[in-house]
Parts: sequence; C-alpha cells; structure tokens
Amino acid sequence: MIRRLIIGISGASGFQYGVKALQLLRAHDVETHLVVSKGAEMTRALETGYTKEEVYALADVVYSVNHVGERIASGSFKTDGMLIAPCSMRTLASVAHGFGDNLLTRAADVVLKERRRLVLMVREAPLNLAHIENMRRVTEMGGIIFPPIPAMYQQPKTIDDIITHSVAHALDMFGIETEGVPRWNGGQTEAD
Repeated sequence: MIRRLIIGISGASGFQYGVKALQLLRAHDVETHLVVSKGAEMTRALETGYTKEEVYALADVVYSVNHVGERIASGSFKTDGMLIAPCSMRTLASVAHGFGDNLLTRAADVVLKERRRLVLMVREAPLNLAHIENMRRVTEMGGIIFPPIPAMYQQPKTIDDIITHSVAHALDMFGIETEGVPRWNGGQTEAD
C-alpha cells in the first residue's frame, strides 16, 4: 500500500515547519497531499522568501483550501494521517469542535473520525484557557498536540537545525524516521 500523508499548513507563525515537513518527506516513499490555509499564505509572504509555486512543487498533490469535496475530505481515501505544521489556534478550535468549514479542517476531522494519526504543531504563547481546553478536546479525540519546542540538548547551530529537529520528531509520530537528525543519547559522547 502507498503511504500517504496529508500536510496542512495553517496561519500561525512558523510556515517553515510545513515546508520542512515537505522537504524531509521527499527522502521517503510517502505521497504528500498539501492543503494551505488563506492565513498561511499571508504568513508565507511575511515570514519567508518562498514563493507559493516553490512550496507547492514540494508536494505530490496540492488542494485548494476552499474545495471541501476533495478526496482528502473522505474516509474512503486511505492515508496514514495528517500533520498540521504549524497549527493556528483558529485551526485548533475548528478541529476541537468539529467545524469542517474548509478543506484543512475537514481533512483533520476525517482523520480523527477514521481513527488515523493527527499531529498538530500548535503555535501560540502564552496560552489562554480556551487554547488549553481545545488541546484537551483534541487529545481526548486521539489527536496529538505537538508544540515545536526546541531541543537545546542538541546544541543547534541554526534556526534550520531547530526546525528540522522539531519536524523530524513530529514525523516520528507516523513511524517516519529522518536520517541524520541527532537523537538524545543520555548525554554520552562518541568517546564514552
């Protein structure tokens, strides 16, 4: 069976997380299905030098966020799940309350109802009670809340090191192991 993963990019700061997921998945035998929210398009333009065409070229299939009838909105279309990177608080709230009002949130709803893996790289700080309650709701439905927290024990040298480590760890949730990403070794050095 073909491995398929839906990548959603919503309007929170951190558009680079979604791009990195697409880049890392190119090294794997995983078919990527991309949906980008309107807010994410604005964030792309504000935070990155990527053109829409450059980002879309990284995915195998790209969908309009407005077309809620696409195949990723149906449980009969088999996928391994969905990664939303980054996940805005608006998208989190929509998923937590079952508002499938666009293709991104509808696809997430389908992933949950089909009991597939949903990983949300939520981006917000500080959190208010509504955010926390929405995270609780999604967790109780089987989703995984995965804030992109830097792993400083890796002593990252660049922002890309931080982004790569967070996204690679999120992809671990789907059983996709990224080569060359350092892992915690209990503080041991090569000489130990």
